This record gives sequence, C-alpha cells and structure tokens, in this order.
Amino acid sequence: MLGASQPYDLGPGIRRGSRGKGGAMTQIPNHDPLSDWGLPGWIYTSERFFKEEQDKVFRPSWQIVCHLNDIPKAGDFHTFDFIGESLVVVRSKDGGVRAFANVCRHRGARLLDGPVGRCGGRIVCPYHAWTYDLEGRLIGVPMRDDYPALDMAKEGLATIEVEVWRGFVFVRLEGDGPSVATMMAPYEDEVAHYRFEELQPFGRVTLRPRAVNWKNISDNYSDGLHIPVAHPGLTRLFGKGYGVEAEAYVDKMWGQLIDEPSESPSERLYQDILPDVAHLPGDRKRLWTYFKLWPNFAFDIYPDQVDFMQFIPISAEQTMIREIAYALPDDRREMKAARYLNWRINRQVNTEDTELVARVQQGMASRTFTAGPLATSEVSLRSFGRKMRALIPESRMPRPPEGW
Repeated sequence: MLGASQPYDLGPGIRRGSRGKGGAMTQIPNHDPLSDWGLPGWIYTSERFFKEEQDKVFRPSWQIVCHLNDIPKAGDFHTFDFIGESLVVVRSKDGGVRAFANVCRHRGARLLDGPVGRCGGRIVCPYHAWTYDLEGRLIGVPMRDDYPALDMAKEGLATIEVEVWRGFVFVRLEGDGPSVATMMAPYEDEVAHYRFEELQPFGRVTLRPRAVNWKNISDNYSDGLHIPVAHPGLTRLFGKGYGVEAEAYVDKMWGQLIDEPSESPSERLYQDILPDVAHLPGDRKRLWTYFKLWPNFAFDIYPDQVDFMQFIPISAEQTMIREIAYALPDDRREMKAARYLNWRINRQVNTEDTELVARVQQGMASRTFTAGPLATSEVSLRSFGRKMRALIPESRMPRPPEGW
C-alpha cells in the first residue's frame, strides 16, 4: 500500500487526446493494465475507501482557498474546512501569505470564525485569550508564569504549506509532490493571457451540497462524451468542436463559440453582445476553456470571467461544491450583461449535471455494477483511474476486499 508520506509523483505517460471539429483523436500510450476500464462502483459508496482517500489522495493534494485579492490587507483572512481540518489563510504584515491550522495550541479551540474576515494585527483565542501574531508566533498568554511546561517559541500555530500561483492561494496538509505551478506548466502559455493576478472577486463563495461521491462530480466534469447527449445548450454554443485532453495532473476541455445563432434567447444574446477583450489573442476572444487539476478542483475560463469550482468530499456519498467567480474590472454594459448571461447559461448546465450525477451515484450502489469499459476518447477518465489505482491499490478490485 502506498502511504501518504511517500513521494506524491504519479509520473508522465498519461494518455492525451483532443477532439476537434472533425472528431479526430490522438493518444499517448498508457501502460496501466486496467486502462480500458473505469473504476469499480463500490469505491463510490464505501466509507472505508473514503478514509483511504483522505490519507492517500486529499491530505497530500493542493487545495484552492482564495485569491490574494480576497485578502488584500494585513490581517485579512480566509478560512477553509477540509476533511476534518479547519485551516486559515492570513495576509501578513510583510504582504505575504501564511496558512495555519485554525486551532489554538492550548486547548484546541477554533480561533477564527466565518469564511472571511479581518483579525487586525493578531489572532486571539476566544477561549483563554492566547494570542498569536500574523506570522503564527505565540506572543501572549494570560498568567504565563502559571504554565511550567510552556515554551512560547515552540507553541506557535501549526503551519500549513502554502503556494501562490498566479494570484490564487493554495494549501497542502502534507506531502512533497509537484507544485501547482508544475502541475499547470503544460498550459502556462495559455493561462498567461487571462491576467489571473489582476482578477477581483465577482460575487461571493457559494456552497452547494450534493448527495453524491466526489469522484462522480470529478468524472462528470472531465467527461466529453455526455456533452452532445445531455447539454443541448453547450452543443448549440460549440457545435461539434468540444475538445478534451489529459496531461499528468490536469485535464483540459474547451469549446469555441460558433457563429450560428442559438435558438435559446440567453445563449443567442450572449453570442451577440460578448464584447471584445483587447488583451486576449484572436483565437481566445470567444473560447471557453476548462482546466481540472488533480484531484478535485477546476478553473472555468471564459473571455468575460474566471470561476473556480472545488469538489470538497464530506463522506462517501456527500460532497460540497464550492465555487466563486472572478473578473477583471470592466464597466461596459455589454460586459456586465455578458457575465449575467454566462451565469444563466451555466446554471442550466449545472442543473443538467446535477441530475446526471445523481443517476450515476444511484447506479454505483447496485451490486450488478462493477466497472464499465472506457472508450479510447475518454482520456480524462483513463488518467483519473490510473492515478487512483496507483495510490489506492484496492481500487483495482471489482469488489471490496473482505472486511471492507
């Protein structure tokens, strides 16, 4: 069994592909002996498997928390609850970012409440008033001389690894695998056009509970075959030009808006009024691109805005979808309208996906289902399965092991 403390490197050799308007597909061979099969249904409902995922998939993985522009001033913070851990990201006095366990070192009390806030120049525990500075150092303890074992220098807040990639703030509980920058390296040239560092929050963080396993949401996000079947709106917008490919740690999906007017009023109006974005090259002015990063979050990149979506596992059959939109300042009426129409179009897509994923989750619970065969074009599902089987070998088994 692979332990969470081992290097988090799943290596190259992931299958790639892209489907253009003509439907042609190219691939890089994948030597996983089970690459032609999906993951078994039982791992989408098993609480024991979910515990394995927490240690071997999620604790060593990067998780997106916020953008630097969500915490612009010293003392601004963003909390993040994840697989039983309460974390907090704080803007420090030197302008940097620190991440800590949101837990007092005295009696374990939660320190900061609410998803966002401002703590000023220090973090004070609401239980016994132990006080920490913005670098996590313990700087104040009432009745300090009454603690014979206390070493102030050793009782600072537990630090969490943090990475800032193009303005977005990520944390990782443990492990030493590739950085977010390394994961996204194959697509840096594409992302550079969108000026991520300048993005401002557009709206607020939304939390949407779903009674499904996180993997079903992740699988569906990267699945290209269901687009022409289940998303008539996206098909009207993209025609047959929806593309899918998979790098080692990132799936990419994309669609170019076609010129044929949609029969849907919202879609047709979006096609008509989407304004020119001067800093985007011509081939990106009407391009929708999606990047899903291993294991459970994604960027939806549009000419008018950028969203992130995160699939936070709660239990084997419960997931919280966390999302927020960001945008560059633009007061044009056409841009404001385009962003509203974008929201309307994608709310319909979300409604369609919610029903689809619920159907799959229900079917995964059936004892008649083991693992389904994968098409060669399902490059993202093949990539995802390869990583899961490498990290948790039990996922190679069609039925749960005895005792699971």
